[in-house]
Amino acid sequence: MAGTPKAEVAVSEALAVRLPRRAASVELIVNEQRWLAVAARDVSLPVPAPLATGVAGRGYAWPWSIVPWIEGAPVAHAPLDEDQGVALANVLRDLHHPAPEGAPTNPVRGVRLDSRRERFEPCLDRVGGSCDLISPAIDRAWKDALAAPFTQSPVWLHGDLHAQNVLSRNGKLAGVIDWGDMCVGDPAVDLCGVWILLSQASARAQALSRYAPDDDLVVRAIGWAILFGATLYENGRVDDPEHAAVGETTLRRLAEDL
Repeated sequence: MAGTPKAEVAVSEALAVRLPRRAASVELIVNEQRWLAVAARDVSLPVPAPLATGVAGRGYAWPWSIVPWIEGAPVAHAPLDEDQGVALANVLRDLHHPAPEGAPTNPVRGVRLDSRRERFEPCLDRVGGSCDLISPAIDRAWKDALAAPFTQSPVWLHGDLHAQNVLSRNGKLAGVIDWGDMCVGDPAVDLCGVWILLSQASARAQALSRYAPDDDLVVRAIGWAILFGATLYENGRVDDPEHAAVGETTLRRLAEDL
């Protein structure tokens, strides 16, 4: 193991070591080390806030972390029970609180949706031209989302709340992992997880009711779900069938609800 931890912990099966495998991930793990304990302080689910951190050394080039091991399987493989809509909404309400000065921003998460339009719409067109996933209702919902205003104060976000980053155990929410994209911004980016994570329409309705968002927030959240769904589907068809499946499922759930 490279470097020397900045805090002492006893190594056990209850821990995991997070080691970046590529340079692009270094910024993400540093973000977790600096901010995760602050951002997720009120979240009732287990999160992998670092217990100790290490630096480059002994042939390893990047910083690393020791974090708690969280038991569970990704929701992509272990679907949540119908009653977990309310539980998911509670997690989001706990997380979406104001951030301190200097908290991180992210150029592609938490931003105005129309800032993603130029790069995303060609993807949307390609998916729509290759299958039946982009219905007229989804196309209208995307246009509505672009027009929906964001007038709230920015809040903490997970930023990447897809079905590989949320854990389930016995049908219940068990933890949220991979916080490298956490930032401050529009809560719609996380609220779109309602369609990514919840398979039953009733659970999605319960989640939205419990979270109690304003109408514009729901419209923007649908837009982000379209963006993530189409992106995961298109990119996943190249080299990640699991991502493609999550993307397809997200778009079909949107079509069911719209």
